[in-house]
Order: sequence, then C-alpha cells, then structure tokens
Amino acid sequence: MTTTSETWAPPTEFAEDLYERYGLTCPPRWGTPRHPDRPSLGPKLWKVMTKLGAPPMPWQKYVSDVALEIDPETGLFAHREVGLSVSRQQGKTELTLGAQVHRAMAWHRQNIVYAAQTRGMARQRWEDEFWEKISGSDLARYARIRKSNGNEAILFPGKRSRMGITANTEKAGHGPPLDLGFIDEAFAHEDDRLEQAFSPAMLTRPMAQLWWASAGGTTKSLWLNRKREMGRALIEALFAVLAEDAAVARPRTAYFEWYAPEEMDRSDPETWRATLPALGYTVTEEIIAAELEKLDPAEFDRAYLNRTRKPTPPTDPNVPKAAWPGLVDAKSRPDAGSVALALDVSQDRKRAAIAAASLRPDGKVHMEVVAHRPGTEWVVPAVARLHALWKPVVVAVASAGAPAGALIDDLVAAGITVPKDKAAPERGDLVVMRSGDITEACGQMADAMNQGTIRHLDQVPLTAAVNGARTRRNGDAWTLDRTNSLVDISPLCAAVFARWALLIRGPHVMEDYDPMANIF
Repeated sequence: MTTTSETWAPPTEFAEDLYERYGLTCPPRWGTPRHPDRPSLGPKLWKVMTKLGAPPMPWQKYVSDVALEIDPETGLFAHREVGLSVSRQQGKTELTLGAQVHRAMAWHRQNIVYAAQTRGMARQRWEDEFWEKISGSDLARYARIRKSNGNEAILFPGKRSRMGITANTEKAGHGPPLDLGFIDEAFAHEDDRLEQAFSPAMLTRPMAQLWWASAGGTTKSLWLNRKREMGRALIEALFAVLAEDAAVARPRTAYFEWYAPEEMDRSDPETWRATLPALGYTVTEEIIAAELEKLDPAEFDRAYLNRTRKPTPPTDPNVPKAAWPGLVDAKSRPDAGSVALALDVSQDRKRAAIAAASLRPDGKVHMEVVAHRPGTEWVVPAVARLHALWKPVVVAVASAGAPAGALIDDLVAAGITVPKDKAAPERGDLVVMRSGDITEACGQMADAMNQGTIRHLDQVPLTAAVNGARTRRNGDAWTLDRTNSLVDISPLCAAVFARWALLIRGPHVMEDYDPMANIF
C-alpha cells in the first residue's frame, strides 16, 4: 500500500471546483472529486434533507453529490462504498438520515440497516433522532414506526421499504438482501465484523451501498484506522493519475476526510476553519473555543480536529517534560549573530528536522525548530541555504552511527566543511558529534530545562517530541532513544544538538563572548 503523508494536500483546482459547485470554503484534506460526466441523485437527497428540516450545508451537498453519482453506462451507483471521516457536531447525523430516507422513498422494497457503537446506541439514535425528525416533518405521512424489541423498523408502506437497526455482531445484516448499510461511529468498532456481515447481504443488490462514518478514534479503533489509511492512499493515488489522464477509470469507493495535521495549532481559529466544514453554519468559533477550554487537549483533537487519540504515555524520568510549558516565550527571537544550527533524521528516515539555538541578551538560549518535513532529500539544500543566509557559528550533526550521519558527505560537498584544525575552527564549520558529545548534550538539556535557562516557542513538533521522548542507558548516563520513543523525536534531537554546539563550540568563533554570562 502507498504510504500516505498527513501533510499531503490535493491540488488547488480541487478546492476551486468545490467552491464553484457548492460554495464549499472548507474542502476536505482527502476527498473524491466530482466526476463531471456523471449524473447524480445528490440533488434529490438535498430535497429530502430540506423536508426533514435540515437543508444541506455545502459540505453535505458535495459528499452526497459524489456518493450518489450514477455510472451512465450501467445506470447503477458508481460507488459501492462511501467513507466519511469528519469531526463531531458537523451534521453527520442529518446527512446519514437524509441518505436513508431518500433510499427508502426512491425505490421499492429497500432494506436499510443502521448500526452504531452498540445496538442500544443505534436504537436510541433511531428512535430519538431519526424518527423524531421524520415524524415532525412533511414526510411523516409516508412513514410509521414499529418499536417491538428485536424487530424495530421505520416503515414506508407506500414503497414497502424499511429502516432497521442491528447490533455490532457477526450476525448483523443476516436475513433479507441488504440495499443500504450504515456503520456509524466507526471509531467504536475494533474489527471488521459488521462489514463482513453486511457485504454478503449486498451481493445480489446491484444498487447496494455501504456507508460508514466517524470522527477520529483511538489506537484501538483498528477498523476505522485501516479504513482511513486505505481512503487516504486511494485519494492520493487518484489525484496522481488524474493529473496524467482525466478519463482514467475511478475506484468504486468514495472517501472524504476532514483532518488537521499535528503541525496545525489546535488553538488557532485558522485550524478550525480548515477542518470544521460546519463552522459558520451550525457551530461558531466561540463554541469551539469553549470546547477547547473545557476538554482534555487529546480529546479536543479527536473530537474536533479528527485526530487519532493516542494513549497517554508514561513519563520518562530523564526528560523533565513537566518543566517544558513554563519555558514558553512566544516573543522569543534568535540573535542573528549567535545562531547555531543542527539537523537530525528519524530512525526510519521518513522525516527530518533542522533546529536553531541562539543566545539571548538575558543569557538564556532561544531554541526553535526551523523545519520538520517528510523524507531527507530536502535537508542538505535547506541547510546550505540557511548557512548562506544566517552565517551560523556552527552546524552540528550526529556521527555516522546515527541516521543523520549519512548526510555528512553531502553537507561537506555543499560547502559546510569539518575544520582542518580543530584547535582553530572557523565560523560556519561542521561539527560531527560523537557518542560522548551526544550524551553530554542530552544531560545538559535536561539540566537547562530544570534550571529554566532555555526558551522555546511551543512549536507542535518540538513539544510533541519532548512529551513522547524516551531514553536509554549509555554507561552511567543516558541518551535520547529514537527507536523506542513514542513519536518522531528528530526535532528534539536537533534542538539538543544545536544548543550543545552553540555553548560548547560557539565560544571558539563568536566575538565578544562572555563565558560567565550564562552561569548566573
């Protein structure tokens, strides 16, 4: 399977098309584009939603218009599966209900089954929300409800169609052929038993569809996480081939996901505007701000930024992360004359980071992640540009035994050279850190955090690395452990190395450096 990147984005033409067609200003990060040559029953569903008292928002118009595309050659739905991953309180329930009622009233003898976390939760939503909206609408005269336990259904006698519920078991969907299956709150399903139960019941129904929908889950949400991974890969591959051939055959699965990568600040309204498609329609920025204040950050991320919630990691005793929030200074800036650079690469070489450290007038060390991106091919050109722009006092990299050590020769070739005479280094030289240097740098960083002698900007990659870092023994000391850390710690390693290089190697090339200024 193609590896996806959380920072992948579709071409700008995609967002422009969605705005032109639906007035959608918050496009999904991954979304199936509308096929321009296919008719769609989407507008029919919009009318049903309006009659149910919930006129569709732009994002709901887009999703339903694509989901209900008709293949002109077969007259059947172009998509057999529709996946929707969107944050809470965005109107998922209204779209789910509209799709079911539309199906029940558009064709005869439609069997529709809805599943949620549990059968009890499915019944509660079916009765308290679905039926309440239907019975209070202009469509009430077409439907009636049957509440007998085990045989619950909203019936449409004129069409002889039914909307039922089921449990999350292997027997779900067993019985008559299934025309439309809904798996709601997919984050609660740890396996594929519902999909495996629904799919065989759809085999003989040419217009059958499986819909699933959910906000982000946890690491235990195995089925949802796999579906999201597959959906992202599908969309990235689709846009890649569409760039070469617009007439290429499209997959039978439609996928839509609104998501905020970890690099986006959870407290920034711009993040909300790029992630919450109902913002400005049914929810406001004031409501989201209130949710941010009262919710645990990880739960806010899951519910409103559609991120997967990870287990709270135990604290590594060697990394004083409790001190980290108190070292934030949003106004801190590097001093142009005393910048040290360092780079690091993750253990799997999927990401790399460049960090800077600089002495402030108050003697504290400013620390900042300059770049944190996928891959490694960009690192040496970026360091070379920064080297020419900032004229750093030193550039640090771990030795050949570390992942970034593979870039040493390329750095030298780019003109960032190791000093010929270590006793007489020059400004901008490359320092290759040995094992002892790295151990020393890690211990010094922990002391600096405890003593409050550093300042940082609370950048997401660096803060995440501090919180997820793990260490390993190195003799009687310790060093950061890339392999066992819970996240990519290349931003932290780069920052630690930059600070060490600034304070240990910087004095040899910096003018007017007072070694006593950083002691008191």
